[in-house]
Amino acid sequence: MKKLNIGTVGYGFMGRTHSNAYRKVNNFFDLEYEPVLKVICGLEEKEAKAFAKQWGYESYTTDWHKVIEDDEVDLVDICVPNNVHAEIAIAAAKAGKAIFCEKPLALEGPQAQTMVDAVEKAGVANFVSYNYRRVPAVTLAKMLIDEGRLGQIFHYRANFLQDWTISADVPQGGMGTWRLDVKAAGSGVTGDLLAHCIDTALWLNGGIDKVTAMTETFIKERKSVTSGKVEPVGIDDACAFLARFKNGSLGNFEATRYARGHKALYTFEINGENASIAWDLHDLHRLSWFDHHDEGLTRGWRSIHVTDGEHPYMD
Repeated sequence: MKKLNIGTVGYGFMGRTHSNAYRKVNNFFDLEYEPVLKVICGLEEKEAKAFAKQWGYESYTTDWHKVIEDDEVDLVDICVPNNVHAEIAIAAAKAGKAIFCEKPLALEGPQAQTMVDAVEKAGVANFVSYNYRRVPAVTLAKMLIDEGRLGQIFHYRANFLQDWTISADVPQGGMGTWRLDVKAAGSGVTGDLLAHCIDTALWLNGGIDKVTAMTETFIKERKSVTSGKVEPVGIDDACAFLARFKNGSLGNFEATRYARGHKALYTFEINGENASIAWDLHDLHRLSWFDHHDEGLTRGWRSIHVTDGEHPYMD
């Protein structure tokens, strides 16, 4: 089996999640490659050293350039705030490294295009971390749609609801709340939450032709961790948009961090001519299914527990 040497940049939540996946992936899948945790990169040397020891990385550094320059590193995994994605990814592409980048890809569209251009020019393998595609129940939904079981699709609706920024005392910037700092994040819920909803929709229902949207920032000023001063908030706290897909179906999307009582409610529902599908992250291994072809007396929504041998990833 070939070795795939991993250089991970960022030791926060996503850095831990990816490291855990690299350690376990060969236990579940027959792969051509075996990931090797080669080097971890983070801001603080003490924390990077501790992370390397805990997760089994061979070395650590506080300079991401050294990860790129390391001839033994095959893949650069970017798990840092959005404002440094482009610089690291473009440098990695020029060095001939494969690239695994967290979402959203960039601060905005034109910057993302420079990253795409760089990886296409270099011809390197690349991947953006839209992980919900590979939830077994979501993959089953994809299979049913591709088989034509829903018939013509009329509606796609999705939401992603959280409540962790309602308090005006939550600051912006810094290690823990960089997602509220427009300079680091680029956007708010649009890039952080709706990015997942949009990617899943594109995968399940095809391209989007037209959109109309509105956003709102409910708390206009927050204390900055960096400056210690109260500064304007530049990210969106909530976003709702309507869409028309290229297949003629209509889309309704909503994301907010101001839905009290919801920590991470991600749901979607798809209505077709013959059937409907619904999925809820809170019960992620179940797919709700309604088939109009069922006998009238017993016709109704059913809950498919995606654990059977014929289901995705269950063989």
